[in-house]
Amino acid sequence: MNTPATAALGPSAGEAAWLNAAAALALFAVDPHGLGGLHLQAGAGGVRDRWLADLKALLPADEPLRRLPGHIADDRLLGGLDLSATLASGKPVAQRGLLAEAHGGVVLVPMAERLGAAHAARLAAVLDSAEVGFERDGLSSRWPARLGVVAMDEGGEDDHPLPAALRDRLALHADLRGCSLRDLAPCDTSAAQVRAARAHLPQVQVEDRLLQALCGTALQLGVVSLRASQHALRATRAAAALAGRETATEEDAQLAARLVLAPLATRLPPAEDDSAEPPEPPPPEPPEPPEPPKDETPPPPADEPENTPEPQTLEDRIVEATVAALPAGLLAALQSQLAASQAGRVGALSASPRSGRPVGTRTGSPRGGARLNLIETLRAAAPWQPLRRRAAESQGRRAGLIHVSADDLRISRLQQRAATATLFVLDASGSSALHRLGEAKGAVNLLLADCYVRRDQVAVIAFRGRSAELLLPPTRSLVRAKRSLAALPGGGGTPLALGLEAALRLADQVRRSGATPVVVLLTDGRANITRSGETGRAQAEADAIAMARQLRAARLTALVVDTSPQPAIAAQRLAAEMAATYRTLPYAGAAALSAAVRALPTQTPAPRG
Repeated sequence: MNTPATAALGPSAGEAAWLNAAAALALFAVDPHGLGGLHLQAGAGGVRDRWLADLKALLPADEPLRRLPGHIADDRLLGGLDLSATLASGKPVAQRGLLAEAHGGVVLVPMAERLGAAHAARLAAVLDSAEVGFERDGLSSRWPARLGVVAMDEGGEDDHPLPAALRDRLALHADLRGCSLRDLAPCDTSAAQVRAARAHLPQVQVEDRLLQALCGTALQLGVVSLRASQHALRATRAAAALAGRETATEEDAQLAARLVLAPLATRLPPAEDDSAEPPEPPPPEPPEPPEPPKDETPPPPADEPENTPEPQTLEDRIVEATVAALPAGLLAALQSQLAASQAGRVGALSASPRSGRPVGTRTGSPRGGARLNLIETLRAAAPWQPLRRRAAESQGRRAGLIHVSADDLRISRLQQRAATATLFVLDASGSSALHRLGEAKGAVNLLLADCYVRRDQVAVIAFRGRSAELLLPPTRSLVRAKRSLAALPGGGGTPLALGLEAALRLADQVRRSGATPVVVLLTDGRANITRSGETGRAQAEADAIAMARQLRAARLTALVVDTSPQPAIAAQRLAAEMAATYRTLPYAGAAALSAAVRALPTQTPAPRG
């Protein structure tokens, strides 16, 4: 709370964070579905409870507000067969899921940082399509689900980040981790203002210059998601509607950029080059026109253009206001989170419905391959048997030996350790065959010994001439690996783009099998064969850079090992485009190369409750 002595100094960091979260709350209440949702970073406690209370006060009383449990089953989330009603009626009965029940309202997701990838993908699909449905168990139903999501992130800096599929669809961001109860202030937005803003929102217009400035701001801050610019546009319209304006202003765009684009920033805007050449002097003024004759009326003066700021000038002001709102250390934290999300999760434990080590039971129904735990189901039903028999006799139904209800069903919880597949992509062309190919073969053999301990897999792709070949599919067999590597020849052109393309396809297959792919590229980076198999160094390098960017977009953990006798600029640029770790081992042997692969950044996510 500000005191007279500190009011002149401006709000503290905690007070500024609360005001920022209150502004995000007001915009979200105006357009929950259009903005997708809000990423709220706050621990459980009084500060978050106060923010949620303000959210409930701003939303209309007739709009649903649902909380999503952490271990909700698919049939409860999306809808499915109502087993109890089906057994009672003797015919299939469908029940709506939680997302359909929240149509027109808001869904709260506590501990969102622990949300599974499957649930995050389902939430993202519902936010995109605004409907939910299922087709199974002889039933097919679809329900509208136009809603907004508040993802409550309780994780710290070292915890697993919010799933990328969900975070990309949440427009707004609020961070209350540095707030205390004394930093809170009353909400200056009322429910009546929100209702009026919702009614006024369709009439709000945004000029093209503001749209161009928002897109340019996203580009300067390194925001790669196309949805971010769309979200910033929607937030600008919501801010203008809340202020009662027909046309959005620069102030609305600055607020949207601060709440939408600033949390996604991955870099600071490039500084202006002081050594740039000074601007050219203006051209000489044209001579004054001759005076008209006295008997003639001078022509009316031309309309002077309005003093409208140029798009670039407006963009600079929005960027400056957005950068000023960035907390200290935010960019470093975001970049570390991005690196953590791209890191391979070697040996991570993950829940599995079909196989793995039993770690307990949970309430649910045997769907999607889940296993019914018969012993625990009977144990849960046993205490209720006398009451259920008397209830069945009083209703005239035949009393069976055992009466089991849907609440008694118990599903086995299984946990398995995720495997990691290391994909070696070897440059066997003439420029690399004489340099490090022998050390690469030895490194694969050494890593196979580690795979027996970690139960990981190794695959080998070689590219030379005009093609790339999968020499060794993912395997743990030391015999097969040695046989494949011993027969690997060298020489020919360098189709680097084809090798990266083959690695991308294989990595996708590995991901579909449930393992985590790690790409290790050994090359000097000097491509001279295009993807079409033709010669041409310039086009070949362009194709290789394009494929490297695709690997980066796929968020693959990668290591580029420069096999040149001296560090090569081409290999360094390739690693930068792939967002990969770069290593050069001019004097190291196979043991050092194996150690570099094992030193790739790894992360173990927080255990799922």
